Amino acid sequence: MKTASLIFLAGSLLAALPASSQERVWRCGNEYTNNATIAQQKGCKVMEGGNVTVVQGGGGTTKSSGGSGSSGSSVARAPAGSPRVEGVDQRARDGEARSVLESELKKAEARQAELQKEYNNGEPEKQGSEGRNYQKYLDRVAEMKAELARNESDIAGIRREIGRLPTNKPQ
Repeated sequence: MKTASLIFLAGSLLAALPASSQERVWRCGNEYTNNATIAQQKGCKVMEGGNVTVVQGGGGTTKSSGGSGSSGSSVARAPAGSPRVEGVDQRARDGEARSVLESELKKAEARQAELQKEYNNGEPEKQGSEGRNYQKYLDRVAEMKAELARNESDIAGIRREIGRLPTNKPQ
């Protein structure tokens, strides 16, 4: 008897939960709101059926910002409350980032030269048991070739990042 009433109680709580937590949501073009007065002012349509998941962040949110209509802009903005960085400080940070990336690039290029020398145009020197086990040699050559490709990709990525940094010219 107790388990039946407990199951009934749990079932009724679960049945009531979605009804109480589900609010009306209106769609206003590419924006969504749960504020009825804003929805009426903008002539929004009620969303029916299915669930609406709202991820709050840079673009739009469930609350209207007052009608600026700039939800389609792609300008990156710093989060609210973050400190403003002066131009001189930002140039110093960019310069530091550039020096770190250039250092990483030199290391990667040195590693690439070392790998290419060891790879020897696809014919590296055989080691130990590779003279008797040719498949072991072929596996090592394939791994060396893959490592060369990965390192070349790393070099290209570092060069792209350096290219994205602004030049350090005082304004």
